[in-house]
Amino acid sequence: IAESQKQDGLQFVGTDDGLIQITEDGGANWRKSDSVPGVPGNAYVQRLITSRHEAKSVFAAFNNHQNGDFSPYLFKSTDAGKRWVSITGDLPKRGTVYGFAEDHVDPMLLFAGTEFGAYVSKDGGAHWLKIPGLPTIQVRDIAIQRQADDLVLGTFGRGIYVVDDYSRLRDVTTASLAAIATLYPMKDAISFVRRSPFGGNGKGTQGEAIFSAANPEYGAQITYSLKETLFTSKKDKRVEAQRAAEKAGKPVVYPTAADFIAEAEEEAVVLGASIADASGRVWRVLTVPGTRGMHRVTWDLRGALDAPGDGGATAAAGGAGTGGGGGGGLGGGGAAGSAVPPGKYTLTLVRREQGASTPLAGPVSFNILHDPAATTTLADREANLAFRAQVQKLTRQIAASVEAANAAKTKMDAIVKVLDQMPQAPKALTDRARDVNRRLTVSLRALRGDNINSARGEQVAVSIQSRAGNASPDGVLAPPTGTNRQEYDIAAADFASEYAKLKPIVTTEIAALEQELDRLGAPPTPGRIPPTQ
Repeated sequence: IAESQKQDGLQFVGTDDGLIQITEDGGANWRKSDSVPGVPGNAYVQRLITSRHEAKSVFAAFNNHQNGDFSPYLFKSTDAGKRWVSITGDLPKRGTVYGFAEDHVDPMLLFAGTEFGAYVSKDGGAHWLKIPGLPTIQVRDIAIQRQADDLVLGTFGRGIYVVDDYSRLRDVTTASLAAIATLYPMKDAISFVRRSPFGGNGKGTQGEAIFSAANPEYGAQITYSLKETLFTSKKDKRVEAQRAAEKAGKPVVYPTAADFIAEAEEEAVVLGASIADASGRVWRVLTVPGTRGMHRVTWDLRGALDAPGDGGATAAAGGAGTGGGGGGGLGGGGAAGSAVPPGKYTLTLVRREQGASTPLAGPVSFNILHDPAATTTLADREANLAFRAQVQKLTRQIAASVEAANAAKTKMDAIVKVLDQMPQAPKALTDRARDVNRRLTVSLRALRGDNINSARGEQVAVSIQSRAGNASPDGVLAPPTGTNRQEYDIAAADFASEYAKLKPIVTTEIAALEQELDRLGAPPTPGRIPPTQ
């Protein structure tokens, strides 16, 4: 039974003897459609779906498997069942149609569930493509969650499958696929704090007794297509040429030493997604797949460590790929920065080659929205972002200082050892080296903590690094607490004091000791090249 979604009183009833009964006055009067061209007599009326776009348009699927006929029969009428036109198109000859759905935005975008999977048509049923990723199973029913543009597929015996946000199919055309690169429109993204109701990702430690399907990737979805693979390495080209020569029965040319060096030192061409706010400031540049075909990547709504307000180092991101989430920064690794503020953003695909970026597609605009269900305000969020940027700057300074101190400690341990093995070394120089090494050890303990006693379960003083970590606000929406600010103030003051002691050791005192080692003709130590004379 199907009721018109545009005309009151228009209803259709399909029966198991191939008849479709139609009323246009709510059931007072009926007429029947008993002769659909191309449909065998007495085939079941498997499915009736009325159009969301046209009052008198209706779709009908027929099932004739009871007579050993597994052909698909899918038809459309635009005059309330008086005339029918086949939209079976090039669906496989064997595979009864069970489910059907029409897109609520584009009337030419159709979906069909068959005996052996689900199919999509972009041209009203003239041509069909199989939806990938499904088992070869009967798709009994299809529903569309219109708010999220999700396609829900109900199968026979294999559960329910969801195609998250298929809306970009509306924009895919022959022309867009033929272009070198096409960046498709982006939906607005809501910035919110994700919950972990089971104490971890997904169902946490709850075991298999609880079913929990994966949520869609968090963030803004980026969909694009490339006509050809952006970059093919010299090695791949060489291997392909060798395979072709072998297949053709021709001699396989072995590469020269120079060829191998050129392959190893070749710099890849990278495809990036550059994300900027309304003022033009770039917050993130994701590294995204550059292979031929359609791709979807999710940006996690975080800026790079060197984004405006973040300060610092190399751009980075989190995972990329078709259906994946994130992407590494161009030329960089590491973690992403803070969540970006709500507002209008643009995204542009760029080609990065030999250090230069060239726009390839876009820009497209989209908005990042504040969570409407959040109890915090935009002002709270802005305070969070500003304070988090302060904390991140301090955290990176501390981390860089710890890294420099660790490298210096490696040098000093070696210097002390070498001096102990040199009878000609003055005792004053040996004592001086030991003093530098001791002060370096004390500085490292203050920065990163007392690892010796904490490993034994003893209570130890909170390290500068730990205090800076505790200063960061929880989530991305709440403003910093008094405790956050207090931890930051303590960490900043203690770090300033420790930095003043550490910097001379790293920059000048060790260099002076190394000069003395050179003068004495000491063996090499880490990071030091002895003089040749």
